[in-house]
Amino acid sequence: MSFSFSELDFMKPELGAEYTGAGTHFAVFSTHAEQVELCLYSEDGKTELARLPLPKREGDIWSGYIAGIGPGTVYGYRVHGPYDPRAGHRFNPNKLLLDPYAKQIVGELKWDDALYGYKIGKGDDLSFDDRDSAPFMVKGVVQDPDFDWDGDKAIRRPWTESVIYEAHVRGMTMTHPDVPDKLRGTFLGMCSDPIIDHLTRLGISAIELLPIQYFLDDRYLLENNLRNYWGYQTLGFFAPQARYLSGRRVTEFKTMVKKFHAAGIEVIMDVVYNHTAEGSERGPTLSFRGLDNASYYILSPDDQRHTFDTTGTGNTLNVAHPMVMRMVLDSLRYWVGVIHIDGFRFDLASTLGRQDLEFAREGGFFGAIRQDPILSGVKLIAEPWDIGEGGYQVGGFPHPFREWNDKFRDDVRSFWKGDAGHVANLASRIAGSTRQFNHSDRAATSSINLLSAHDGFTLMDTVSYNDKHNEANGEDNNDGHSDNHSDNMGTEGATDSTEINGARARRRRNLMLTLMLSQGVPMIVGGDEIANSQGGNNNAYCQDNEIGWIDWSGLNDPFLEFCRQAVAFRKAHPVLRQERFLTGETGEDGRIEIAWYKPDGGFMDDGAWGDGELRVLGVSLGKSIHAADSEKLDDLFLVFNAGGDCEFTLPSVNGIEHWQRVADTGAEKSFEEHEADRSAMVYGASVAVFSPRTLKTEHDSKTQTRHRWFHFGRRPNQK
Repeated sequence: MSFSFSELDFMKPELGAEYTGAGTHFAVFSTHAEQVELCLYSEDGKTELARLPLPKREGDIWSGYIAGIGPGTVYGYRVHGPYDPRAGHRFNPNKLLLDPYAKQIVGELKWDDALYGYKIGKGDDLSFDDRDSAPFMVKGVVQDPDFDWDGDKAIRRPWTESVIYEAHVRGMTMTHPDVPDKLRGTFLGMCSDPIIDHLTRLGISAIELLPIQYFLDDRYLLENNLRNYWGYQTLGFFAPQARYLSGRRVTEFKTMVKKFHAAGIEVIMDVVYNHTAEGSERGPTLSFRGLDNASYYILSPDDQRHTFDTTGTGNTLNVAHPMVMRMVLDSLRYWVGVIHIDGFRFDLASTLGRQDLEFAREGGFFGAIRQDPILSGVKLIAEPWDIGEGGYQVGGFPHPFREWNDKFRDDVRSFWKGDAGHVANLASRIAGSTRQFNHSDRAATSSINLLSAHDGFTLMDTVSYNDKHNEANGEDNNDGHSDNHSDNMGTEGATDSTEINGARARRRRNLMLTLMLSQGVPMIVGGDEIANSQGGNNNAYCQDNEIGWIDWSGLNDPFLEFCRQAVAFRKAHPVLRQERFLTGETGEDGRIEIAWYKPDGGFMDDGAWGDGELRVLGVSLGKSIHAADSEKLDDLFLVFNAGGDCEFTLPSVNGIEHWQRVADTGAEKSFEEHEADRSAMVYGASVAVFSPRTLKTEHDSKTQTRHRWFHFGRRPNQK
């Protein structure tokens, strides 16, 4: 079969390979190229069928149209231009390049020295390698965009109603006893009935998937019998990861999204637009480097031979370049418009905000997102840091971005660990981290509150290990965070001690309930609700095995039911999930929205806030909740006690004289209603929650508050 470009070629606005119904239009960007060749391959990607120079260039877009070819066509590019590393140019037509816009990728990359543009092992990166990389390289596949989305609707759930669940496609499904063997580790396994049932019963509103865009296994990992498990080495920003497909059909990802939507669950993608899998200047030439290294990457201002790295991976994508920014925006729009994704979590998002190497809150990337009619309406979450100078930007992102809040994680862990001087920090986190986020008219939902994440200790390991145990990663335990604010509570790792296990269970309850009682948006990490452990490994990025996978044997752990109840409690009380920050001022209705209390029932004062030994804190929350046709009051009194047993005087606030205990992590049953005296016992290492008590007496038909003495008949067990 012969292939040729049509003389009736027309300029389409889309980049990539777009099937028109009668043929396919190919277009790719390169400013500094001298010629771009389209290479067509057999269906298995092994045999080159044609090599055709793209006939048209308009601006920096190279394009051509071939009639009669369509979905299933396998292709790649070769690009001619200067090989001048000192000027930032690394063109090498011997290297087959993946289309940055490829929507499906075929084959498996086989690491070989031929993938490098220079003579690896035989010279420095200024040398030139003339070996053909095609036999070892993955290729793009032309896609048919048709899919039956009938009945699928965007959920667009308000942030105030969101509970996020971070999960990994393989980690979530590989050992679940009810997921069919053939679907484990796949998108179809992820949306199987057992997984969706687990999430809906837990009360999850959105699932946040670790990277599912096409990524590579690093060469050094494979050489050490490891694997890029997490997926933070993206090569294809438009294609789903092939290993998560049970076949070659991209429609499986769409099927997953549609099934989650039918269950009322939004799908958020963790996306990595800050760097690519090509690494530093000494990395391979797979796509962007060979297409136009000087445009796609930020190069060192001192020597353009070298990449400028703010990500710790060797390179930084040059999002400030208009065509690179267009690629990122096109990718985001594709996942929303074509794949029906509901939002994104941006890895190392500070890098995306860099202009002239400095973070710019009002920079081009954020401005482009904010004015985009499609993207500005989906959920946008920033990981608000990178490793470059000035990269830590928690609280520094503009609306409509929400941000991962590591301060919440560290301060809440430290408070419950019993560290001195953390009462004030805890108060800030409960109130939505006001110092970081209550500015620029940002919402009280700006903070994504988390106790743990894929990166770091699981919740179970936070209460089971003092130190990281990353020996399996092959880096002599030097990788991963060393300061985890964790506490093994007497023994490092798993133990048969009933006392220690009981204390660990209570600590987990305290942490989880604190998360659910705090302003902001809670995020749970997959497996935390069932006591999942990684054996103390806090950097399981390369552990595609039992270390990184969720251990579903904890399905019978009582903590799962506690988590379900804690999520349900949050949903039942709108005062816990406000759109605007609660203030200590008296509102228009004369009610105090938030106030802080000492154990004697008095307001926290400067002396109490500065008392490093104080480990108990009370807070009243009160809000008039307006609905379309009604108004109701929502009041709670919360006590967080990281010290010993404490008699806490429940104050009179907003006209409430009498309270009932509705949650207690120190009780045998954590969510039972009990009448409370004005002086309530709050047991050591526990959270107690009180709500107004209203009862009808037989002598009065009107609803009134009534007070009755109450004490637990026995001390609850420690589990």
